Amino acid sequence: MDNRWIKRALQITLVSIVAGVCTAGSVYAADYPYKPVRLMVPFPPGGGADIVARVVGMRLSNLWNQQVIIDNRGGAGGVIGTELVARAQPDGYTILFGSQSTIAMNPAMYKNLNFDPVKDFIPVILVAYSPQLLAVHPSVEAKTLQEFIALAKASPGKLNYASSGIGTSGHLTFELFKRAAGNIDVLHVPYKGTAAALNDFLGGQVKALMGSTAVTLPLMKAGRLRTIAIATATRSPAMPQLPTMAESGLPGFEVKPWFGLLFPARTPKVIVDKLFNDVRKLQDAPELAKGIEESGAVAADRESQKQFATLVASEQAMWKKVVQEVIPESMLPVR
Repeated sequence: MDNRWIKRALQITLVSIVAGVCTAGSVYAADYPYKPVRLMVPFPPGGGADIVARVVGMRLSNLWNQQVIIDNRGGAGGVIGTELVARAQPDGYTILFGSQSTIAMNPAMYKNLNFDPVKDFIPVILVAYSPQLLAVHPSVEAKTLQEFIALAKASPGKLNYASSGIGTSGHLTFELFKRAAGNIDVLHVPYKGTAAALNDFLGGQVKALMGSTAVTLPLMKAGRLRTIAIATATRSPAMPQLPTMAESGLPGFEVKPWFGLLFPARTPKVIVDKLFNDVRKLQDAPELAKGIEESGAVAADRESQKQFATLVASEQAMWKKVVQEVIPESMLPVR
């Protein structure tokens, strides 16, 4: 056979294959999701991530007319659940409800993770911020940030604070605060999840915590804890009476924990784009923002996939530096 005809036949075959793949991808995106979707929350129920994830998951369920199952897999400060998503089939049916803690802080804390936070995930869209605030048990005398710092300096090692685990936002934010406040000596007591930490905190076994507004706001309203200051640059609309740490004597102090949706690497772009566009539809309507804000968090601005990916990368670099500066090598967990 003439070589020209062989070459022509190969070209036609190649074009047909490419067209078939593109058509299949379009159909796949149009049908997605055709079965329940698992939204992985790498923390136990009851914490800030879980609360906001349920708000987002419920509205996605309504939009898709398909069940979004909240799968809580706590442990190792969010490492276990995050690793499960990294190893999941990249078919769009497992989504990570990622956070500053799991995607930016843990990689700096754990020496031997079984996943790569950069290569194993696709950042899709930012959905919310959940500001951290310093709260104390009502038995603690301090009513302002400066009074708390003075109390800690007067009795080094006598005060303690709870967190939902080593490497979580509450843990690293408090350690950053300790350094900013003059290296005050407050003992860290890590727990396996927010619910366990809150249980001992509310019982008075631990005296302070750096908690998300999604968790602490209802307890503050019920008078079960006293809020001291919030770690954002500006005051929270949900509690405008609460001063920021910056205006309470720690200029420039700000930590802004975030939540976003991520897919396992190699998830088809058409599926990534479908999730992004559908969440964007929810962001364009008032119901999602209202639900997030009622939970105590703050709805994120409409940002592109690239902007979210840039945020993730910058946070990973920042927290790597913070951990090197504030966490002694001997205290880093090994996994």
